[in-house]
Amino acid sequence: MSDQKNPYGSGTTGHVWDENLAEATNPPPKWWMIGLHASWILVLLYTIVYPSWPWFGGAFQGVLGWTSIGEYKRDLAAINEVRGKYESQLPGKSAAAILVDDELNEYVRRSAKVLFGENCAACHGSGGGGNPGYPVLADDEWLYGGEIDKIVQSISAGRQGMMPARGGAALTEAEVDELARAVAATDPTSSPLYSGKGTCFACHGPDGKGNPALGAPDLTDQIWRFGDGSVEDVRYTILHGVNDANDPGSRNAEMPSWQERLSETEIKKLAVYVHQFGGGK
Repeated sequence: MSDQKNPYGSGTTGHVWDENLAEATNPPPKWWMIGLHASWILVLLYTIVYPSWPWFGGAFQGVLGWTSIGEYKRDLAAINEVRGKYESQLPGKSAAAILVDDELNEYVRRSAKVLFGENCAACHGSGGGGNPGYPVLADDEWLYGGEIDKIVQSISAGRQGMMPARGGAALTEAEVDELARAVAATDPTSSPLYSGKGTCFACHGPDGKGNPALGAPDLTDQIWRFGDGSVEDVRYTILHGVNDANDPGSRNAEMPSWQERLSETEIKKLAVYVHQFGGGK
């Protein structure tokens, strides 16, 4: 090791450790000092221009008088000015009329995306793909019809279909199994039980293609309201039904009414937005 007590070529604080480790007093680089002084000057200027220091009865408001809420209100006013020419047309137009107005239709579909995300996506998915146990909106299957007026009615008044449980006295275990296999194969009428003892035709139609007036689904396609269409899923629905108050195991399927929460204009917007997912007429 070197015998030098100060090998640094500059002054030290006088503190030395292990015989040759000293604390030098070299000044910081000039660029660093320039940055330091520029920083505090900028901070001082910022506190003069914008709200900053506590002041008598509140805080110093800054020479510009800027506030975040003021900026928000100005931005909101600018947005509302752009929206105004469209929003003013909506109260007097039906959802069907909005659909045929290309410019208004485009505006409504864009503006309703937030409405759908806040009120509908929790059950139906962000793109209408449907979460487990809830209807898919992005296909061609509409339980109550895909016309725009039907969609408005569904959102406004809600929907609650009903299928009675067919287990127990209605059908034997073997009959439920037979009917479940036929429905799972999307060929419900192949079983005599469909139009006979099972009385399925009364709601789902003589050909099994459903009845929009009752919200009875088409049983001849590959679109399933509950589960993936397996025999087990179909069997459970036949046994326990849907919204059957007499069966505690019944499947729950209810679309609530939104007319208490949403305005008439918001409901029309949502109807137009949902209509574009697919299957609308």
